[in-house]
Amino acid sequence: MTPLLEMRGVGFAYAGREVLRDVNFSLQEGSCTALIGSNGVGKTTLLRLATGSLSPASGEVLLDGLGLRRMARREIARSLALVPQRLEVPFRFTVQQIVEQGRTPYLGRLRGMLVDDRIAVERAMDLARVTSLRTRIFNELSGGERQRVKIALGLAQQPRILLLDEPTQNLDIGRQVELVDLLHLLKAQGITIFASIHDLHLVPGNFEKVLLLGPGQSIVEGTAEDVMTNECLEWAFDCPPGRYVGMRPA
Repeated sequence: MTPLLEMRGVGFAYAGREVLRDVNFSLQEGSCTALIGSNGVGKTTLLRLATGSLSPASGEVLLDGLGLRRMARREIARSLALVPQRLEVPFRFTVQQIVEQGRTPYLGRLRGMLVDDRIAVERAMDLARVTSLRTRIFNELSGGERQRVKIALGLAQQPRILLLDEPTQNLDIGRQVELVDLLHLLKAQGITIFASIHDLHLVPGNFEKVLLLGPGQSIVEGTAEDVMTNECLEWAFDCPPGRYVGMRPA
């Protein structure tokens, strides 16, 4: 079966500094995968490469077996949506105005929102549970509310794959659990989930597959039980031996 998303020998560098080298992995449609690793190891870069917003220095990123280099940006955006860590909104946009921007890949220069676009926006807000916030100003929302709005923005693109960059960062434990429950709901709706996760305790039991990006750009791939061993975590996070006791699922 052709993977929905695949990286083959992908490498990337910023200003001559190598960030990723020979990255290989694939995601099957309908899967739920966590990307973990220490700060600065290249998780955000990897997600941006997956969306085509960055081009690899070597190797290839494929969507349904077709290289992203050969696809138009609008076509990619109809299949892949990235929920960033931060969304800077300089104006007093309402939640509905923010989510409507997710329809940009479907709109032409002379075409405004049509019935199908409004249905997609309503469905996105309903799935992300932000319908009641539609008239609120985005910049006045709590952290957890903003995260759900950002997810609704991505869902309005009607993507097959939703990529999330540390969606639980800076949320309290209650909002973290709410967000993970939302990811379960989206997976049940047929959306493939690929999320960079900072809070490792959320990974076991919630993500069927884990990609651990370690020092030297090495990737360890498998289930949470296989990947999140004390030895792997000590290596990847440069942690003193034994300090990750209890992180491995029972």
